[in-house]
Amino acid sequence: MTATIPPERSAGPSDPAAPGGRVELAPGTTPDDPRFVNEDLLPVPVAQRRWTTYNFAALWVGMAHNIPSWLLASGLVALGMDWKQAVLTIALANVVVLLPMLLTGHAGPKYGIPFPVLARASFGLRGANLPALVRAGVACAWFGIQTWIGGQGIFVLLDKAFGGGWADASRIGGQPWTLWLCFALFWALELAIIYRGMEALRRFENWAAPFVIVGALVLLGWIAYKAGGLGPLLDQPSKLGWGADFWPVFFPALMGMIAFWATLSLNIPDFTRFGAGQRSQVLGQSLGLPTTMTLFALLSVLVTSGSQAVYGAPVWDPVALAAKTDNVFGLLFALVTVLVATLSVNIAANVVSPAYDLANLAPKRIDFRKGALITGVVGVLIMPWKLTATPELYIFTWLGLVGGLLGTVAGILIADYWLVRRTVLDLPGLYRADGPYWYRGGWNPAAVLAFLVGGVLAVGGSHSAPGTGPFPEDGLIPFLKPLSDYGWAVGLAASLLLYTALMRRAAAGRSSARSS
Repeated sequence: MTATIPPERSAGPSDPAAPGGRVELAPGTTPDDPRFVNEDLLPVPVAQRRWTTYNFAALWVGMAHNIPSWLLASGLVALGMDWKQAVLTIALANVVVLLPMLLTGHAGPKYGIPFPVLARASFGLRGANLPALVRAGVACAWFGIQTWIGGQGIFVLLDKAFGGGWADASRIGGQPWTLWLCFALFWALELAIIYRGMEALRRFENWAAPFVIVGALVLLGWIAYKAGGLGPLLDQPSKLGWGADFWPVFFPALMGMIAFWATLSLNIPDFTRFGAGQRSQVLGQSLGLPTTMTLFALLSVLVTSGSQAVYGAPVWDPVALAAKTDNVFGLLFALVTVLVATLSVNIAANVVSPAYDLANLAPKRIDFRKGALITGVVGVLIMPWKLTATPELYIFTWLGLVGGLLGTVAGILIADYWLVRRTVLDLPGLYRADGPYWYRGGWNPAAVLAFLVGGVLAVGGSHSAPGTGPFPEDGLIPFLKPLSDYGWAVGLAASLLLYTALMRRAAAGRSSARSS
């Protein structure tokens, strides 16, 4: 097995180090191989890395406060947890996922490179397309889910605001044409914003974040008023208790919550590459992710518990809940909140990454903007409404499967960057076929093997209860079924350990060959 580990070295003339250990290409040394380079994949110059702590915190507030995040927490209440159990599950999950987020995010401010270029160090210049396409495929599916939810929210709220009747419109493909119109308009608005580039995204997130918080607080105040105070919201009992019925739901739910942001734990360098330094990205993410997700989870479960107290059953969809009001101003405010919340997460979390990933696949033909348009097209070719049909399908099947695969890739990236290379990369070599990351024909066999083994262990035991999902009740590979509830952790740990062992064995073999 051929595996190259560049020796540790200080920055040389080809990659001068700026203050704070940041590295950039020297003037006049820009790579030009069209197979691996275009303007969007090149390192961001140090002078243009200026995102601050607030920018990163605002990014997370904007991404965390959205309808699918709400459905996570409210879905746990619908599965039988009380508000304390649901908030604990989500808070713990986001503390856990923050660690790989910070570890992979480190390469962004230091080298100014996006996720697919970072993946070249471990998978090889061509092999990086494997994790990039996995991440891009997941993002396209998420884009479809978010766009459908946003379009559906607009449809429901406008229908109620204008006196109903939209649902009775003539149908196309089983849905009212008015719903398809809302979906198409929302889709076009998203792509129009991202087409303007990352600086437009930064400005949008800065004001979207506080607006969405206000919207969630207004919804909480309304349901508390309907319930007669906060007491009924806090008094809804757990159907699971803290005993034998709780843990079989808790562990797969915890992995599902982790999997929700496992996507960003891979491609967070797409954003941190614009960071003014490590302090900005570490503080911004630490302040932005666990705190806002926990706060939003608390708001979600309180509102869902309140809906159970008011309507006799938990209403886990905030759009459906908002539609129960007869106040036109309230409906319009909810409509704007749904628009801003869904836009803020979808264009940041689900368009930026595949745009870079697809550009990495064919840099000569696909730039960032074309990648974003392809993402938008692929996102509407799936059937996203099926993935959010029930909490079981959304949390256990979709998020569990995605989390296992993405945890496997994260394990390899972390092992390579931190354990094998000790954060030292040959920056020009990430763009050269004759560089240290070419391995065997552009592929690193160690990374591919670690991905396959970790992926099988993580998702091979995927199973569904009868009538609730696509997998056999005994699991795809029955003897791996006990691991399936811990897919993200299993995938990350297995791939990290195996990749590290393979790379160190290859390095030891080369050392022995040189000394003999």
